[in-house]
Amino acid sequence: MSDDLSGVWDGTYIQPGTGMVTFTATLVEAGGAITGHVTEPCSNPRCPLRTHSASIAGHRAGSVVSFVKRYEPPGYGFDIVQYDGIMNGEATEIDGRWRLPGTSGSFLMIRAGKRAEASTTDDQTRQPAR
Repeated sequence: MSDDLSGVWDGTYIQPGTGMVTFTATLVEAGGAITGHVTEPCSNPRCPLRTHSASIAGHRAGSVVSFVKRYEPPGYGFDIVQYDGIMNGEATEIDGRWRLPGTSGSFLMIRAGKRAEASTTDDQTRQPAR
């Protein structure tokens, strides 16, 4: 697998007082510059949005990955978050820390693999369910 970070990543981060939050990131890497988009569920009970969207802008130097996540639109307790992590040797995981003024936590991103495709034969589809 290439060490280019371009692709879809499944992630989690730990937020104090909330716990684990899942997200999906789509990254594009060109010449060490990283751009992308994130979607995640709203973890604030007063938030009128069910899903947050955010843009990503950052860079990678070797295995060190840094980016800023900007929520769109800002508000509801969300704005700009700094992420710093280390990519593993296979370019399949990024493990690190996120930071906001006064608080921080861990995050993990795992490259989404090709999902297995279900296959059936004509004989299997003709058999009645038991």
